[in-house]
Amino acid sequence: MLAVEEPARAVEVLADMNPGLAQDLLAALAPDSLAAISKAASPEVSRQWLRNARYPSGTIGRLMEPAYAVFAPAMSVGQAIEQLRAVVRTVFVTYGYVTDGEGRLLGLVTMRDLLFNDHAAKLEDVMLKGAFAFRADTTISEAMKLTLNRHYPVYPVCDESGRLLGLVRGAALFEEQAFEFTAQPGSMVGVEKEERVTTSLGRSFKFRHPWLQLNLLTAFAAGGVVALFQGTVDKLVILATFLPVLAGQSGNTGCQALAVTVRGITLGDIRPGSGKGLVAKEFFLGLANGAVTGVLCGIAMFLLARSQDSPYAFILGVSVCLAMMGSCAVSGVSGAIVPLVLKRLGADPATASSIIVTTATDVASMGMLLGLAAVLVH
Repeated sequence: MLAVEEPARAVEVLADMNPGLAQDLLAALAPDSLAAISKAASPEVSRQWLRNARYPSGTIGRLMEPAYAVFAPAMSVGQAIEQLRAVVRTVFVTYGYVTDGEGRLLGLVTMRDLLFNDHAAKLEDVMLKGAFAFRADTTISEAMKLTLNRHYPVYPVCDESGRLLGLVRGAALFEEQAFEFTAQPGSMVGVEKEERVTTSLGRSFKFRHPWLQLNLLTAFAAGGVVALFQGTVDKLVILATFLPVLAGQSGNTGCQALAVTVRGITLGDIRPGSGKGLVAKEFFLGLANGAVTGVLCGIAMFLLARSQDSPYAFILGVSVCLAMMGSCAVSGVSGAIVPLVLKRLGADPATASSIIVTTATDVASMGMLLGLAAVLVH
């Protein structure tokens, strides 16, 4: 759409967007269209777009806006006010930024500093030194952790040398993080975060189908477990009644652990070295939940087997109870380990995690029930 608009109108549309989305749209334009739109934009905006393009999606550098109110430390309050008179007619200014001759950020000044200080005072004497600033290569998730106790409307962004590169508005930062949160449930089941309700049929198929192929492959693993104990199933057909019960219960246990772990990773609650404690907790939690539900399922199996005059009623009840305990414990561990391992490997912890966890829970629940029955009913 931007490519066919008048360049000036396109600049206005981009200015109203989240800077990250605007940057993605610019990256998708043909070179001629991009050049025309960049030429129509102000020099500050055009330079900022080029600067932002150096940083990947999901980083602070992608969300930067130009810093217009930039002053020298030796400038007086009166001079800064005069400079601002022209700037505020076209852009919204929250803070002023003081930089040295090489562009390194020295401090910031608020509108209060300019209003209530003597016009002859130097900015270096009234500015707030050591102001908090983001690094441009900081990820959005890391940035959100840094802002937990800082609720500023605007944040300066600097490079590794401390040079001011631009500004990030708190609203844009939270909007980006909100989008990431909404994408997590889809990522867990293989739906790419780029897919929206309005995504075309062909692109949706391209996004989803590879993950369904992976799911099919893992489903064969669960089916292989049943085939391995085909003789036991033929002998004790009643077991087929409880296979979906165990798979569903253990699968839900694994998804609960997965959701808590992904949330902990996102919010920074899981510190280095604390992963083992989380895995142990989910193991014992799964064991406890499995014990309670396992007893109920064991009783149900016993009563059902007795109603069919099965000589193995008690053994089958015990098998179901133990299988439920074991499969829920394995599921809890899987739900915690899978996202932790993906994070360690540098991958998105939420990416198709539930597909892997579901496979582990299905294999564990079916394998334990059929294996225990095969051993105990000899």
